[in-house]
Amino acid sequence: DHSHAVAILSISDQPNGMDIAKEIFGDRVAVVPYVMAGFQLAKATADAFDANPDVEGIVLHKHGLFTFGDTAKQSYDRMIELVSMAEAHIAKANPFEPAKVVLPSELASVADVAPIIRGACGLKGEGGRHKRWVLDHRTSEAVRTFVDGADLADYGTRGVITPDHIIRLKNRPLVVPAPAKADLDAFKIAVEDAVEAYHADYNRYFAENSAGKGKTQLDPAPRVVLVPGVGLFGMGNSRKAASVAADLAEATIGAVSDAERIGTYEALSEADLFDMEYWSLEQAKLGKGSEKPLQRQVAVVTGGAGAIGAATAKLFAENGAEVAVLDLDETAAQSVADEIGGHALAIGCDLTDAKAVEAAFAQISEHFGGVDILVSNAGAAWQGEIGELDDALLRKSFELNFFAHQTAAKCAVKIMKAQGTGGALLFNASKQAVNPGQNFGAYGLPKAATLFLSRQYALEYGDIGIRSSAVNADRIRSGLMTDEMVKERSEARGLTEADYLAGNLLKQEVTAFDVAQAFLHHALAMKTTADVTTVDGGNMAAALR
Repeated sequence: DHSHAVAILSISDQPNGMDIAKEIFGDRVAVVPYVMAGFQLAKATADAFDANPDVEGIVLHKHGLFTFGDTAKQSYDRMIELVSMAEAHIAKANPFEPAKVVLPSELASVADVAPIIRGACGLKGEGGRHKRWVLDHRTSEAVRTFVDGADLADYGTRGVITPDHIIRLKNRPLVVPAPAKADLDAFKIAVEDAVEAYHADYNRYFAENSAGKGKTQLDPAPRVVLVPGVGLFGMGNSRKAASVAADLAEATIGAVSDAERIGTYEALSEADLFDMEYWSLEQAKLGKGSEKPLQRQVAVVTGGAGAIGAATAKLFAENGAEVAVLDLDETAAQSVADEIGGHALAIGCDLTDAKAVEAAFAQISEHFGGVDILVSNAGAAWQGEIGELDDALLRKSFELNFFAHQTAAKCAVKIMKAQGTGGALLFNASKQAVNPGQNFGAYGLPKAATLFLSRQYALEYGDIGIRSSAVNADRIRSGLMTDEMVKERSEARGLTEADYLAGNLLKQEVTAFDVAQAFLHHALAMKTTADVTTVDGGNMAAALR
C-alpha cells in the first residue's frame, strides 16, 4: 500500500526528516532518500528490503509511505498503525499558531473576491476565447489560521508536500493580500500584480530547469490561491478539477502546519519537482482529451426547471459548462440539477425579488467563482383583451417578463465586469415582441421591452466583451404554453393540435430542444451580438435579421 499521509509528510518534509522517521519508527521501516518514481526507486526499495527483510514499510523522504505484508489486510493495518505513530509524535508538539496579519476592519465577501481572482488568473485568448478557470472555495479554522499568518508568503510557498501533487497544484500557491470590502479596486490591482509576478516566476522556473530536456512549457497559471481573511480557492478547468485542487490544498495546509509544529517545513528541490511535473507518465494522469466547447464556463439558466430552461441547462452541461439552475420551484430545479449530475447547482429563486436574485448570484459566485453566460429564460403568459386588462395584471407581467430579466442581467454584468473576461447575456424574448397575438398584450408588451433590453446591453457593454442577444421562439410546448393552451388556440383557429403546432413554413413542430440549440449557438458565437434568432419553424411576420 502507498499513501501520502499528511502526518508522514509532516515528519518527512524536514531538513532532518529521515532522522525523525528513524526516531519514530526504528527498525520497523526503512528510510530511503528521495528518488523519482520509476526504475531507480524500485531498485532503491529492493536494496532497502534486502538489507532488512523484517521491515514493514518504507518511508520515502519527502514523498510518502509504503507498507507491505503477507496479506492485503496486514499491509493495510501496518499503514494505519505507522501513520498513527506519526500522528502521535506530532500531537506532543505545541499547536501551529503563527503571528497573525492585520486584516481590514471589514473584509470583502467570497462572492466579491472570487470573480476578481477568477478573472485575474484566467489566460487571455484571441477573439474573446479566454481560458477561464472554475473555482472551489474552502475555509475552516485550520485554513484561516494558516492563511491569516503574517509569514504566509514564507511557509505557504515553499513547495508541494509530495511530488505527486505538482500536476494538480503547480509548485506553489498564489498568495494575495486580504480584501477590504471598501476598496475592491485596490484588491483587483493587487491580485493582477500578484498573478503577473507568479507567471514571471513560473517562466523562470521552467527556463532554469528545462535546459536540454526538450520540454514544452505548460501554462503558468496557479491552481491554488491563498487569501488572508477569506480562505483558499482551488482552480481547475472544471468544478471537479477545482475540487481536487482544493482538497490537496487543504491537505497541504495540514501537513505544513504540523511540520512547522515539530521543526521547519522543507519541500523537494525545484529541479526534482520540475522533473516530476514534466514527466510524461505523470502528465498522463490528467488526460489529454480535447475540452468541450463550453468547458471552463459558468452558465446561469433562469426558469431552469421549465421545458426550455431544462433543455438548455442540460445541453449546456453536455457541452462542458458548469450550470446553475434557478427556478421559483426549488424542488423542480434540484431535479434538473440531479439529471445533469456532477456539480450542477440548483437554487430556488423568485426572480421578481431583486434581493433574492442578488443572493442567488452571490451563491453562484461562491460555488463556481463567477458567471460567464446568463440564459434569462423565466417567464409566464397572461391573456386578456388589452382595453379591458387590469393594470395590476399587466404590472405583474412586466415584473416577471421584463424587470426580472433586467435584474438578472444587472447581477450577471456586475460579475462579468469584475472578471474582465467578457461574457454572454442571452434573453428568451418571444415572437410576441414583434408579431403580437390576439389577447396576448399582457405578455407581448414586456417581451417587446425585453427584446430591446437585450440590444441596450449589447450597445453599452460590447466594448468590454459582453455579448447580448435574444431568441424569439413560438408555439413551444412548455409550462408557458400548456397542453390546455395548445388545445384552446388550435380550436380557436379550427385546426388540429398537430397542425397548429406545425403552422410554420417548415410545417414542423418546434421543441424546447430547438430553442436550447439557439441559445447554445449564441453562447459559442464569439463575434455575434445584438442579434435576434427566431426559432419558430418560419414565420415571415416575425422574421428579423
